[in-house]
Amino acid sequence: MTDLQFMARALELAARGKGYTSPNPCVGAVVVKDGQIIGQGFHVKAGGPHAEVVAIDDVASNAPGKLKNATIYVTLEPCNHFGKTPPCTHKILNAGIGRVVVACKDPNPVAGGGIEFLREKGLEVVCGLMEQEALTLIEDFVWNVQNKKLPFVTLKCAATLDGYIATRTGDSQWITSETSRKFGHELRHVNDAILIGSGTLHADNPSLTARIEGRQTRDPARIILDSRLTIREDAKVVIQQSNAPTIVVTGPNCDPGKILRLKERGVQILECRISENLLDLNDLMIKLRNLSVTSLLIEGGGHVAASALAAGIVNKVCYFLAPKIMGGNDGIPVFNGPGPEKIKEVFELARVTTRQFGSDILVTGYIEAQNS
Repeated sequence: MTDLQFMARALELAARGKGYTSPNPCVGAVVVKDGQIIGQGFHVKAGGPHAEVVAIDDVASNAPGKLKNATIYVTLEPCNHFGKTPPCTHKILNAGIGRVVVACKDPNPVAGGGIEFLREKGLEVVCGLMEQEALTLIEDFVWNVQNKKLPFVTLKCAATLDGYIATRTGDSQWITSETSRKFGHELRHVNDAILIGSGTLHADNPSLTARIEGRQTRDPARIILDSRLTIREDAKVVIQQSNAPTIVVTGPNCDPGKILRLKERGVQILECRISENLLDLNDLMIKLRNLSVTSLLIEGGGHVAASALAAGIVNKVCYFLAPKIMGGNDGIPVFNGPGPEKIKEVFELARVTTRQFGSDILVTGYIEAQNS
């Protein structure tokens, strides 16, 4: 096997922690000796041992004596500071490892410096192997570090070829295929929170949980935009059992009695500023940052999707296109609101990729203004 194959395995392991490690990044590590993997591991959850520690301990328990002069492949620069756990650089050094291959540097200056430290101690350190893949895996963490811990926002859309998310009667089940919807639950699992508007809430009464057959998942926090507090007190997001909270975002002067009743059911009420008769989404991002939400998935209807783009809070777009045509002009559009006057003012996606789910196509890209 090659360096590339070993790093690919480390990235595969890192992805297993996605959804569980927030606010930490997901990281994987593989220890190799004489061309064979002798230890491996990943960061399982925040506060737990880092991937390098898990992989080295795996060798110590299963192949004692083989660590000396081995190579460790790690998807993120080993930390070089004392936090909730000791520095991984010390663990690597004390293990007698001779070579370290790193996918990407740590964007967090507090935790960084691991590469320089290990080189100063005489270890061979290679950095940059599969760097883009590693950075994409932790893109929410990178954004948080570089943008004062603001949430990384993914806008998910699902529409017919002619751009509709529902018929004129509001019927939308189902535009996309079952495989597309399964991937939608993967997106829920890996994000800290999911956001919809009150229109979607009243139309669909969704659970907003992550359900993946055969896998243990983590529900995202459920965030409902509801400026006038119209939510039904028996809505699924209020009464269902989940370890994740439901947060209703309201404007000022809502019914105090209803607020109290919802709080008694465990619902959190978050008051936000109103701007042009709508909840101010930039104000909301700051409030979510203060609630330690590092990644947010928006699954709202046309008004919420358009408002999110207009507010400039969207980093990434996941747009499912189903090979179906409404064939009229009276359906509910994927974006509902005023658009630009000129093409040069439209939102342009960068780093675009496509992927097929059954007969559907998923187009993924990044809002250029947010990723320049």
